Amino acid sequence: MATEQENYVPDSVIPHGSLPPLRYRDLPEPISLRRMIGPSIVLTGLALGSGEFIFWPYITYKTGFVFFWACILGVITQYFLNMEIERWTLATGESVITGFCRLSLHWAWIFLILNIVPWAWPGWATGAAQIVSWSIWEPQMTETGLQSYHVIPMAIGSLLLVGVILTSGPVVYNTVERLQLILVSMVFIFAILLAIAVVRWEHIQAMLYGIMSIGQMPDESSSGLDTIFLLGALAFAGAGGTTNLCQSNFIKDKGYGMGHYVGRITSPVTGQEEAVSDVGYHFPYTEENISRWNAWWKAASREHALTFILPCLLSLALLSLISYALIHDSDTDYSHDINFVWGQATEIHIRLGVLFKWAFLGIGIAALLTTELGILDACARISSDIVKVNFCRQIDWLSGSKLYFIFLWAEILFGCFILLIGMDKPGLLLKTTAAMNGGVMFLYSMTLLYLNKRVLRGALSMHPVRLLALIWSTLFFGYFTIKALWIEVIPYLKDLAGLT
Repeated sequence: MATEQENYVPDSVIPHGSLPPLRYRDLPEPISLRRMIGPSIVLTGLALGSGEFIFWPYITYKTGFVFFWACILGVITQYFLNMEIERWTLATGESVITGFCRLSLHWAWIFLILNIVPWAWPGWATGAAQIVSWSIWEPQMTETGLQSYHVIPMAIGSLLLVGVILTSGPVVYNTVERLQLILVSMVFIFAILLAIAVVRWEHIQAMLYGIMSIGQMPDESSSGLDTIFLLGALAFAGAGGTTNLCQSNFIKDKGYGMGHYVGRITSPVTGQEEAVSDVGYHFPYTEENISRWNAWWKAASREHALTFILPCLLSLALLSLISYALIHDSDTDYSHDINFVWGQATEIHIRLGVLFKWAFLGIGIAALLTTELGILDACARISSDIVKVNFCRQIDWLSGSKLYFIFLWAEILFGCFILLIGMDKPGLLLKTTAAMNGGVMFLYSMTLLYLNKRVLRGALSMHPVRLLALIWSTLFFGYFTIKALWIEVIPYLKDLAGLT
């Protein structure tokens, strides 16, 4: 019988750094693909209200499909990036950020800050509130854009509502998965029906031409789309930022691979606290375990392709085509903030009637709420995981579930504060968030490349194609991040300091 010491995973297999070493356990038997479905739908819900409903339809409205090739590349890149995020959790049951922290404890502070700061701005709450306002009170066009009513109280109300929903479900992940499935399905069904009604063959031809125009960039002087905006759009061609990292937390709570041995986040109100292991497990490299690993990896790759990459590509194409068909050639300027959404609603009213207009606005609200729900959950989930594993392992009464709800309601209260001091422009808030997260994706692409290349070796190592894809992800987001810093951020800081 093996001693306790012999049950530890040695540093020659997986270095443990400042954290306790992993322990050996056999990899659980794979589950069916049908039972695995869920985590990627949650991630798709995160994507709907950002890139799919806001950023890329807006770019299409302003420039047509000139830059749409980058959108397709962005989604494909995120597929490979997300699967490498899943790799660590499948193999260890730990979040990928815990894997980063095994390399250096400094990553805990870095990713805690990078997870909180970019998502602190409640752009999706204000966006949803603005669309609700338009649905109730007919907006009036002014010199500064559409006049919206009662946006701040409704945005605050939506933040509080999401908080209550996440607090009420016994197992938080199950609550999020069910809601995201409903909301995502609603958005897709209506988007398909609307596209059938308004999109013509020449619109599809324009999109296909844009996909083939690799390397072509929008003209900033005529479109008003600066590098910061484009970086944000690329980050949100899919989920974006640290929310991609939360895919490892989602599959952990779903019980993928070694995540089967790690507990879930439960509600302090309606749930029962589960025993949660702060650090993970790894499996001996036996023939049986390697066979199970291959089955898990194959099924996880299929699940992500079917319920993330395909829905993201389809929703981006449908919603961008709808925007192009409705307002690309409009004589009215809808470029201020998210007014282009109202422009689409107005055209739908003219062409299809008031019921379709209300339905479109309702879908906009649903899309933004899926993102708001997902972001609040993902941000709290990542922050609580970092703090519990790295700083509070010895504090038994402060569980990961309790930390989750502390971070969740701190996010909500801070978002309410931001709104109350007058920062209620969704376009500005979304642009700020997106640009920050583009830089974050550059950073963790590099870190993930090192982790999965140097730590997970042998049968668990990356296929050369996936290695190249991760190198590409680093170069892809790195190029636009450096360009944004050089063209936008550094000149702004110099100007602020009086150096120009």
